[in-house]
Amino acid sequence: MKNKAKSTMLFLDIETSPSLGYVWGKWEQNVLEFEKEWHIMSFSVKDIGKKASTYALPDYKVSYKKDKEDDKELMKVLWKYLDTAEIVCAHNGKKFDMKKINSRFVYHGLPPPSPYKVVDTLQEARKHFGFTSNKLDDLGRYLKIGRKLSHTGFKLWLDCLKGDMKAWATMKRYNEQDVILLEKLYKRLLPYMNNHPPAGMYNGKPMSCPNCGSGHVQRRGIMKTRTNIYQRFQCQDCGAWSKSTKSEKTLTKPLVGV
Repeated sequence: MKNKAKSTMLFLDIETSPSLGYVWGKWEQNVLEFEKEWHIMSFSVKDIGKKASTYALPDYKVSYKKDKEDDKELMKVLWKYLDTAEIVCAHNGKKFDMKKINSRFVYHGLPPPSPYKVVDTLQEARKHFGFTSNKLDDLGRYLKIGRKLSHTGFKLWLDCLKGDMKAWATMKRYNEQDVILLEKLYKRLLPYMNNHPPAGMYNGKPMSCPNCGSGHVQRRGIMKTRTNIYQRFQCQDCGAWSKSTKSEKTLTKPLVGV
């Protein structure tokens, strides 16, 4: 893959294999010993507003023929995507995707990609809303924006590990649908994200909406703190609220209790 141009917003989803180990029973068991560690089976990425690209282990025929669980070539491609990303969006990305990815990077001796910000839609859903379930599929159903691709369950993972190419084709479609649904969820939650990385700083438009980067913002009153008054704005595209970085007026400093 050739080096990509910088991506302002990259949507990402990975699929990992299970670890294989020995247990005495089925319910709440400790693993006695691991036979095989997990690895990354596929990943899907999508620039905002563009088509998704999905990669899986069988795409790398030489390494796959030697070892069906060797994800080094896959990780090299993923590394290039992350190295060109300004902001990465993933569902449960901070606790799962990014840590799993970094684990495989360091395993294969790859250096850290250039720094990027992470927007985690799972954390945003938990922070701002009271949904019955914060799973990606449940949020897609509740918000009527789509669903995850149905499949055969854990059997799909087992069939892929056995080398079933039909199963791998389904896995890639499943992975790709996840990242498509992720972008839709992100756009629905975006106006409520009050700690979103400043998109305008990345797209070269500092005087724009900090959430979506649109220049279509309107003045909407003022915001008062204990010591300052700020101009308030609302984006006419995504609906997010923001304020000026410099105060319009400094108020008398209030007394502070001791």
